[in-house]
Amino acid sequence: MSPDLLLLIGIALKWIGIICLPLFALPLITLAIPGPLNAFAKRLAAILDSLSGAALRTAMISAVILVASQLTVVILRYVFGLSFTWLNEIVIYAFAAMFMLGAAGALRDDAHVRVDILRPRFGENGRNWVELIGTYLFLFPICLRLLTLGEQGLSRSWMLLEGSSESDGLPILFLFKSLVPVFAVLMLGAGLSVALKAALRLTGALPPAKAHIPGGSSHDA
Repeated sequence: MSPDLLLLIGIALKWIGIICLPLFALPLITLAIPGPLNAFAKRLAAILDSLSGAALRTAMISAVILVASQLTVVILRYVFGLSFTWLNEIVIYAFAAMFMLGAAGALRDDAHVRVDILRPRFGENGRNWVELIGTYLFLFPICLRLLTLGEQGLSRSWMLLEGSSESDGLPILFLFKSLVPVFAVLMLGAGLSVALKAALRLTGALPPAKAHIPGGSSHDA
């Protein structure tokens, strides 16, 4: 791929990122000044949730590909004594896509495994403050770091249209490496949606969420 084209794409993506930066202050603004931006915040959260849902559906397709390709690998290896690098790489790529594309949808649906003990027993406002503060202190910085980490290596990979190091491997290693920034962007979007909904609940603009308690049951806070 032409270096000039890559540079142009990089500049465009950076400007898009700069333009979107003010949106990450929206949950705090909504919390500080309840009312005027509630409708916009709800609409933005819905759009971000839809984006996470689309990525989750793609992750489901990757899961089907993963199961089918792994089954094929096992049958070919143990029944026919055959092995193909490209087929093994499909398993690796499908697993990575399933995880990295599905993580945002899992965050949206509160399906990630939590290790906290106190949060489930907090009141509604306490849980929303945990979501809001945790998103700004941990999720956003980590995702931004992922976006800036390895930027040059990814650009080089795209410039060379990097493929597998094996002769019979897949020529799409550059797409595989691109899953990292895609994952970061999706998680930023899902995190922004979580923060928006937490801020809206704290101001009473959204009804309370269902609180999960140990044992798998749930109740309305």
